[in-house]
Amino acid sequence: MPRDVDPRLLRGFVAVAEELHFTRAAARLYVAQQALSRDIRRLEQALGAVLFVRTTRAVELTADGERLLPPARRVLAAHEELAAAFTAPRPLLVDLNTAGPSTGRVVLERARELAPDCELMARFESGLTYAAAEIAAGRLDVSFGYADGLGPALRTPLAQLPVRYEPLAVLLPDGHALAARQAVPLDALAGETVYAGAGNPRTLEWTGLARELFAGRGIRMAPPAPVAVGEEEFSRVMAKTGHPVLATVDFLDMPGCVKRPLVDPVPLSPLSMVWRKGFGHPGLDALRAAAASLAAERGWLEPPPGSWLPAGLTHAAGGG
Repeated sequence: MPRDVDPRLLRGFVAVAEELHFTRAAARLYVAQQALSRDIRRLEQALGAVLFVRTTRAVELTADGERLLPPARRVLAAHEELAAAFTAPRPLLVDLNTAGPSTGRVVLERARELAPDCELMARFESGLTYAAAEIAAGRLDVSFGYADGLGPALRTPLAQLPVRYEPLAVLLPDGHALAARQAVPLDALAGETVYAGAGNPRTLEWTGLARELFAGRGIRMAPPAPVAVGEEEFSRVMAKTGHPVLATVDFLDMPGCVKRPLVDPVPLSPLSMVWRKGFGHPGLDALRAAAASLAAERGWLEPPPGSWLPAGLTHAAGGG
């Protein structure tokens, strides 16, 4: 028995074995009858066995042909499975940064509507600095965040699509002097110590954004603190430190505190979708289309007059 048998020869054999007619089998395979007959002879020579008895009126399997048919079908099924594994797109891994509400989640839900046959799997890596390294390593496909706040080494391998200028907010412990306000002017934070992820290596881009926002306004950066995972731990640490926390307006509501939008001016965080340069996937196409349509419908890339944006953005609104 030869170690390697061309699957095309087995495919021809199975077609003839099932049709018991060379002309019908050739039509089924979209090949000429003479070519199919040559393939059957090649297979018989390779196996050293006669597989069919041919007469002018009928084609019948020999005992060797009957013996070959079940394993031949299994081999062809395995080839089909192998082809399908690399034809159908694998799941796309999409980092949303948080398990709660977010712009990225809204984009993901729209993309799932646009591409229902694609498997778009949500991940929650918390911090674009960390997620960018995971994307570069191939362990993650897409993430959202302040891409222009990444260092050059992390940003260079990434493609970037601006999605939204996200208004910022502040989380205040219950009982804080500013908690009674419906909106908090930036100047009202002068003298406050505000937590913005300082010391967390996963969120360097967010801390950098906050540092630029706080500069010249008398707002102090809170010192590094242990990273709290989950609502209960977050609320406990916040109550213990008493520090306001910089967030976006879509950040989930936390027990023991209130969320207030920042105003005068409205500070904006430029949120982009990022992925590896040169990477292609139908799910990525759906995400890009979803982000573009949502940005147009909801005016996500239209900053309000007098708003604040970090300096030196490398991608203009609507860029690719």
